[in-house]
Amino acid sequence: MKIYDISVPIRPGMHTYPGDAQVEVQRTLEIGDDSHYALSRLVMGSHTGTHIDPPAHFYPSGLTADKVPLDVLVGPATVVEMSEGKAVSRDFLEALRLPERTERILFKTTNGALWDKPTFQHRFVHIDEGAARWLVERGARLVGIDYLSAEQYGARQPATHWALLGSGVIILEGIDLRDVPPGDYLLACLPLKIEGGDGAPARAVLIDGMTVR
Repeated sequence: MKIYDISVPIRPGMHTYPGDAQVEVQRTLEIGDDSHYALSRLVMGSHTGTHIDPPAHFYPSGLTADKVPLDVLVGPATVVEMSEGKAVSRDFLEALRLPERTERILFKTTNGALWDKPTFQHRFVHIDEGAARWLVERGARLVGIDYLSAEQYGARQPATHWALLGSGVIILEGIDLRDVPPGDYLLACLPLKIEGGDGAPARAVLIDGMTVR
């Protein structure tokens, strides 16, 4: 059994989506003569790094981060590689011939190289509206992408988010799949249980060699 950590580290200076809070990690207490333990203060947005978008991210009455069922966040997942192109499209998905009702699909794209850049990158592979609607039609419950948004940067309307979140599909953004071969895995994604959260940072792993019934 092999476990792949597909989460990006939380650290000051990491990539953050424009408009989101910059990450601050401040040590407030050090181990020393006056203390036997260390404490730190964290400042970050709810969509920092590897995180989930629940429906409440775009819909005021939608499911919040703390209410997402665990059986959506944990279960069989398929990693699909797209080695070229600017967007995951319906045509690309149809050519994959995925099994019916593939519930969790994670897209490994050329975005992986962007994590090595010093700052947020505006041009990244996204999921277009047609692909989002295809995923909904095929019964997807969770969709993942290997950069900070499933939506094209600067899109006039958030059509991809509307299509997925409006149908109750959870979006897992900011994953790092560079070391993960395409194939089938067990996904375990556990976001912070933020009450009423419009999103939540998560630790996500893929487990190879484990059978789920």
